[in-house]
Amino acid sequence: MQALIRQLLAELGEDPSREGLVDTPKRVEKALKFLTSGYEANIDEVLNGALFTVDYNEMVIVKDIDFYSLCEHHLLPFFGKCHVAYIPTTKVIGLSKIPRLVDVFSRRLQVQERLTNQIANTILETVQPMGVAVVMEATHLCMSMRGVEKQNSFAVTSAMLGTFGSDPRTRSEFLELIKLRAGAMSAREMSASVNLACISD
Repeated sequence: MQALIRQLLAELGEDPSREGLVDTPKRVEKALKFLTSGYEANIDEVLNGALFTVDYNEMVIVKDIDFYSLCEHHLLPFFGKCHVAYIPTTKVIGLSKIPRLVDVFSRRLQVQERLTNQIANTILETVQPMGVAVVMEATHLCMSMRGVEKQNSFAVTSAMLGTFGSDPRTRSEFLELIKLRAGAMSAREMSASVNLACISD
């Protein structure tokens, strides 16, 4: 990989042998391997059987989970907050496992829409709750640094499964409780928000 990075630097018009760039290929390789480490993660090992029988059937929410990922179209970062909720039937999952799950899927080449669905579907399959909701809000550098260069825009995606998809009151309660960006959008606005895609051009 380091040889390819040196070649890339040269193609960009740089001198890979100059002082500031001598160790860049090594650093970039290390960074890329970390940022894509989700490919090597085993979901069962990450969750580590952290399912517990609990007599509880109300909404469980873990909000404001920081995440960082790489857009698969331009290999530029997108990052923001992830909010996750589920309504258990007989089992709950250890709270720390939800951010770990977000990290696993974020550390792959991604599009925000697929990332949102992967998190929701994995919780649905693992915990088998009455419903799962995932909302992700992110700034995409492929939109703010290049292309349309809109620095203040952000993308919102959601996955509403089970009860969250079929019961408007449950969905509205979740959206009201997470209140994106500290109330920047109302629950109604969040419900009606347009999912922005990172479009390759």
